[in-house]
Amino acid sequence: MKLPLLHKTLATILALGISVPLLAAGTAVKYHVNIPPSVDLSYKIMSRQKGFPVEGEAVVKWETADKKFSVANEARAMLVGKILDARSEGVIDDYGLAPTSFTEKRFRKGATTTSFDRSAGVIRFSGSEDTYPLSGGEQDRSSAVWQLIAIARAAHGKFKPGSEWTFSVAGRNDAHAWTFKVLKQEKIATALGTLNTLHVTRVHEPDSGDQQIDIWLAPQQEWYPARIRYSESDGDYIEQTLESISKKSS
Repeated sequence: MKLPLLHKTLATILALGISVPLLAAGTAVKYHVNIPPSVDLSYKIMSRQKGFPVEGEAVVKWETADKKFSVANEARAMLVGKILDARSEGVIDDYGLAPTSFTEKRFRKGATTTSFDRSAGVIRFSGSEDTYPLSGGEQDRSSAVWQLIAIARAAHGKFKPGSEWTFSVAGRNDAHAWTFKVLKQEKIATALGTLNTLHVTRVHEPDSGDQQIDIWLAPQQEWYPARIRYSESDGDYIEQTLESISKKSS
């Protein structure tokens, strides 16, 4: 199947609400990527946890060197403490980011680990006996954001409203093809001032119960996320808005 037709087919399946498995072996797109420089990003967070509104702060630490990467995301809220602790690490290959492990701990939920066993060619989950094939280009829920950033940095004018970008993403218990759609340009008020951003959303089947992700990327700030919002089917969410950027020397 030609790549443009593949993208249209996936978009149609998603629109119809049909469950989308991993991309078939050999169909994953090798997007051009431009890996962003290492950075620490501080965010103010607004969230709803177990039905209660809470505020706090989050720190995202992105590091890349010697064809390796790691990204850690920790969010804390007043009164309740840590509400998110996630870490992804891996290598950089022809597809871009190639995670080897992903750990995640959410508020009042057990920690999970997703392992990308490249020697065996499978993805494994601590919370499930299921395995999924690993053929190249697969991401986890943290690395997916930074893979998208790397794609945007290399795509130039092609990363524009209406464009869609698809790759396989492994979660806590399974893996599916995710499509990110660029919605529109938006101005975001932050502690750094008003930032011009591109609003990108994850397109998925209605009533899937899966996590929704909205990302506002700031092209004038290395395409770092000016805002990220993680929304759960039960109404809980975490919204992170950028407060400071601390670039690291290479």
